[in-house]
Amino acid sequence: MKKSLPKKILLALSIVGPGIFLIGYNIGTGSVVTMAKSGAEHGMSLFWTLALSCIFTYVLMVAYGKVTIVTGNTALANYLKYFKFLNIGKILALYVLTALIIGELLALMGIMGIVSELLQEGSRLIFGGTGFSVLWITIVLVIGLYFLLWEGHYKLFEKILIVFVFFMVLCFIVVFFMVKPSIPAIVSGLVPRIPNEPGALRLIAAMTGTTVSAAVFIIRSTVVAEKGWTIENLRVEKMDAFVSAGMMLFLSAVIMAVSAGTLHVMGLRLDNTVDLIHLFEPIGGRIAAFILILGISAAGISTVFPIILIAPWLICDYTGRPRDVKSPLFRILGLIGILFSFVMVFLNQRPPAVMIFSQAFQALILPAVVLPVLILINRRNVMKSHVADTGMNIGLIATLLYGLMTAYFAIAELI
Repeated sequence: MKKSLPKKILLALSIVGPGIFLIGYNIGTGSVVTMAKSGAEHGMSLFWTLALSCIFTYVLMVAYGKVTIVTGNTALANYLKYFKFLNIGKILALYVLTALIIGELLALMGIMGIVSELLQEGSRLIFGGTGFSVLWITIVLVIGLYFLLWEGHYKLFEKILIVFVFFMVLCFIVVFFMVKPSIPAIVSGLVPRIPNEPGALRLIAAMTGTTVSAAVFIIRSTVVAEKGWTIENLRVEKMDAFVSAGMMLFLSAVIMAVSAGTLHVMGLRLDNTVDLIHLFEPIGGRIAAFILILGISAAGISTVFPIILIAPWLICDYTGRPRDVKSPLFRILGLIGILFSFVMVFLNQRPPAVMIFSQAFQALILPAVVLPVLILINRRNVMKSHVADTGMNIGLIATLLYGLMTAYFAIAELI
């Protein structure tokens, strides 16, 4: 039967559901702030960092998806099953579980703080005055998100994220064409170089932490299992990973290019997301500023869904419990997690500072996530005839080395 173009697009998106889920998780307010800050302060000179990060993200997504499909187990379950010597698997699983939950709660605090401030700015543009209260905006968002968690299931979350991701993409593309940044400048940024300026190493670590996020690959394992893919879906799994990593590169590059084509040219710096709106409004006008607010808010809200699911998912993964979104475990932990949204309302700290700390934290976890999958995907008793080929091994080793380098950058800057 012939299908209309919108139906064909929706069908294609449903096939690559896990990839869309990870785009919704990965491209959030942290990515927007980091990429915009990089573009404002260094133009496109750090574009190579983004490109490498997205390549390594693709490699790890394929690896974790493939191991999950072949073994039938999610990531932490594989750690426990195949690294029994000296309880290494248990120690590794507990470390990853604890570190990711802490990192994601920090990120959730920063995300909801930024989104609430952005929506307050949007209400100011529409109604004038100071806009709606940040506290009331946060309350409405928390109630809405928890209602969806209470009534939802994975397929519902996937459909909601498709809407948010599509809207986010549309907003950023519109702003990109309104600004019209230089294409040669974007291409020149692919040449690796580190600016000799304070904070450059921190930005490289933050860009890596927000793109090659350790949580992405653990979540990848879970959403592939939720999708019910089998050996016959290995090609689809690779295509899904390619779409996901490709869209992450495209969206992040658009954000960086918009900032480089405006703020960098004018010699302006960026310290938080609301500043981006204030700086951008005279350049693109009130309509462009409002579109930017909607796009960044959609990016932030789309990130919250996977974050409030990650703790119960990881605990189910570790304990071997079924992943039932409507179970008391999911509902209680989801409520506890989403209540962290209110922290920034009462904390005397700017949300972007919390976001940057959480991204640096993610960069420190990355090597501990790469090494186990590199070992597992090369064990014939685990993967049978689906062990990694030479290209996959080169990609994983390069990812591990890059992860160690950026972890060093993060530690050096934190110290």
